[in-house]
Amino acid sequence: MRILSGIQPSGALHLGNYFGMMRPAIELQEQGEAFYFIADYHSMTSLFDPAARRKNTLDVALDFLACGLDPKKAVFFRQSDVPEVCELTWLLGTLTPMGLLERCHSYKDKVAKGLPVNHGLFAYPVLMASDILIYDSNVVPVGRDQKQHVEVTRDIAIKFNEAYGQTFVLPEPLIREATAAVPGTDGQKMSKSYGNTIEIFGEEKSTRKKLMSLVMDSRTPQEPKPDADKNLAVQLLRLVAPDDVAKDFQDRLCAGGLGYGDLKKALFEHYWQCFAPARARRAELEQNLDYVHTVLREGATRARALARTVLDRAKRNSGLL
Repeated sequence: MRILSGIQPSGALHLGNYFGMMRPAIELQEQGEAFYFIADYHSMTSLFDPAARRKNTLDVALDFLACGLDPKKAVFFRQSDVPEVCELTWLLGTLTPMGLLERCHSYKDKVAKGLPVNHGLFAYPVLMASDILIYDSNVVPVGRDQKQHVEVTRDIAIKFNEAYGQTFVLPEPLIREATAAVPGTDGQKMSKSYGNTIEIFGEEKSTRKKLMSLVMDSRTPQEPKPDADKNLAVQLLRLVAPDDVAKDFQDRLCAGGLGYGDLKKALFEHYWQCFAPARARRAELEQNLDYVHTVLREGATRARALARTVLDRAKRNSGLL
C-alpha cells in the first residue's frame, strides 16, 4: 500500500494541521510505503513572499521531523524538487472539464469569502491530482471536508485511462473522522485563513495568553453546565490531555464548581506538556540543518525515480513518447 499526503508551507503549523494531517501521517508510515511532501508549489496561489516561502518550507520540515516522521520509513521531500509533477499536470489538464473545477468546494469557498482569485487557485486540483497520481498512490488520508480532492483526482484519472488506456492507479480516500475538524480559538474549524490557530510550537507566553483569552459564556463557576461537552476549552483539552483527565474536567464543568479560568489553565498546561518532547527534538534539529536538508534531498531523489516512471508511462500511452 502506497500512501500519499502533502501539506502547504503557508505559515506556522497548528493543532489542526497536527491532529488532522501530521499525526495520522506519522502513524501511517508504519503501515505502508509513505510519500509525504511539502507543497511549496501549492503555496504559490496565496503566498507571494519568497523569503517567507523558504522559511515556512524549512519550518514544516523541522516540525514534521520533530513530531516523529522517520525518513527511514517515509519518503519526505519538497514538491518543487520533483518537477515531473508539473509536466504531468499539463497532460491531466487537457482532459479536465472546466465544470469539474468550478464545482470544487475549496475554490467556491474562497471566492465566496472575497479572496483574490487566480488561475492557480482555480486549477490547483489538477496539480493535486498530479501529486497523487504520479506516485501510483493507493491511499490518500484526508478529512471529510477534503474528500472531494480525491474524488476529483479519480475522475481525472478515469478520463485519462479511458482516453489513452490503463495508465493511472485509482486512489482511495482514507477518512480520519476523529480529527476531521479541530476547533480554532473562535469555535470555527482551525485555519490560518481564519486567524484562529493555536501553533504547535508557539512561544510559551503568547500561547498561554491565547488560550486564556478563549471566550466563554457568562455563567458563574458554581452553575452546572450540562452542555460542557460542547465547551471550546473542553474540546481542545480532549486533544492534548489523557482521556480520563479530559473527562474529569468535563464532568466537573457539567456538575458546577469549576471556573473557566481554571479550565483554561489546565488546557495550557496539558498543551505545553503534550508537545514538550517534540519541542526538544525540534531544538536539536535547528542545530543540525545539514541533516534536515539531506533528508529532503534524498527524499526527492527517491520520489523523482518513481515520478519519472509514471510520467513516462503517461507520455508513452498518450503518444508523446
